[in-house]
Amino acid sequence: MLFGRQNLLTAPGLTRVILCSTLSPRYVRDLRDRVPGHVALIDAPMSGARIAAQEARLSFMPGGDATDLDAAQPLFDAMGAHFHRMGGYGAGMQAKVLNNLLAASNTAMTRLVLDWADASGLEEDKLLALIHTSSGQNWLASGFEAIEFARDGWAEDNTIGILVKDVDSALDAAPEGADTALPETVRAAIRALTRRG
Repeated sequence: MLFGRQNLLTAPGLTRVILCSTLSPRYVRDLRDRVPGHVALIDAPMSGARIAAQEARLSFMPGGDATDLDAAQPLFDAMGAHFHRMGGYGAGMQAKVLNNLLAASNTAMTRLVLDWADASGLEEDKLLALIHTSSGQNWLASGFEAIEFARDGWAEDNTIGILVKDVDSALDAAPEGADTALPETVRAAIRALTRRG
């Protein structure tokens, strides 16, 4: 939308662009060189899934100049309840992909645990209640009945598929020489998920 046919960067009076999509932090940082200097850039990815958006309690992790973030805050207030200013432009996206890498890990492992529980005869609701109040607690398990994608299998066009894209974004921004074996394993596990009945 910013470039190509739509080329929103040529819109009269454009002074600020807020990026909320989850993108590779490397791509986001490189945008600064492609966008005219008079246009402020804010990266403001969010977390919380559809249920949090509907209830206006998303978590935003904006990055950018403090003055620009202050000016955009009323927009974030309309949709969110938690605001974590991560630093300069690009820091928000770096935080988001790291957060989503952890969410992908929790998703893969929670689903594995539930499958193993099925095989051993444990009841899903009882195990999820235990997890919620003990050491295995995580966002997916605690919100399993409310999170719309909790039972989905992998598909390119659903939220489970988007988790794979988010892991890809985290891997793209991995520090040089980082051990990427675990994130790559998580990505493969997410790709292998099938619909939970």
